[in-house]
Amino acid sequence: MNPNNNKTMTYSETFEELKNKGEGAFIPFIVAGDPDFETSIEIVKTFVENGADALEIGFPFSDPVADGPSVQTADIRALESGMTTEKCFQFIERIREFTTIPIGLLVYYNLIYKKGIETFYKMANEAGVTGILAADLPPEEAGSAVEMADKYGLNQIFMVAQTTRDERIDEIAKLGSGFLYVVAVMGVTGARSNIQSSTVDLITRVKDRTDLPIAVGFGISKPEHVRDVINSGSNGAIVASAIINIITDNLDNIDKAQKEIAKFCMELKKATKT
Repeated sequence: MNPNNNKTMTYSETFEELKNKGEGAFIPFIVAGDPDFETSIEIVKTFVENGADALEIGFPFSDPVADGPSVQTADIRALESGMTTEKCFQFIERIREFTTIPIGLLVYYNLIYKKGIETFYKMANEAGVTGILAADLPPEEAGSAVEMADKYGLNQIFMVAQTTRDERIDEIAKLGSGFLYVVAVMGVTGARSNIQSSTVDLITRVKDRTDLPIAVGFGISKPEHVRDVINSGSNGAIVASAIINIITDNLDNIDKAQKEIAKFCMELKKATKT
């Protein structure tokens, strides 16, 4: 049970506070249990100590269809280290011992369905989760998830992609809460070399159709990417694969990984300041 559940910050509070300071939200991602439970807790502490405004936590899954090689590799490491859905919620409880910033889950719906929708959302609430994004759950089939999110005081977060029609953006914005996750690129997650003009166009299109904050993810891997999406109107930037790559490259020297992650996080947070 999360002892600080009533004290945690909401997404609306976080985004409003940052807006007043002229900043965007820096939201780093990690797979729970990568490369093992205790090491990933220490990595999350590094996020928090070096500028994270919110956290995105992936629950490892055996067939992560929306994710590229970096996250897939992290999922495998976490599963091999013994992570289960129950241990992932214990992971969130541990994080809540040292931070009140919003915690979003990025999961695949099979994990929710297998546990039981209500059971999963109840466990999420008790652990101190703020919002849940099921990467493979289309809005048309999300009625039960939205109902349980409402019941347990959680945000149900949805993705908007470059292929999403304007009318569908309207529907997603009505259904979702917390923020909209804007997918920067076509395809799976992974570090990219630069931000495409189509991403900027999508940010503009979404901002024109909703008052919900938006955070851009998929392919955000450099400070200049963060700066570009914030300057284009995004309220936040989600960085995943570029951080996971630091872990992957330094599995034999986690202290080095921590130092590189700390430096990288500070650079990414600095880039959110408009």
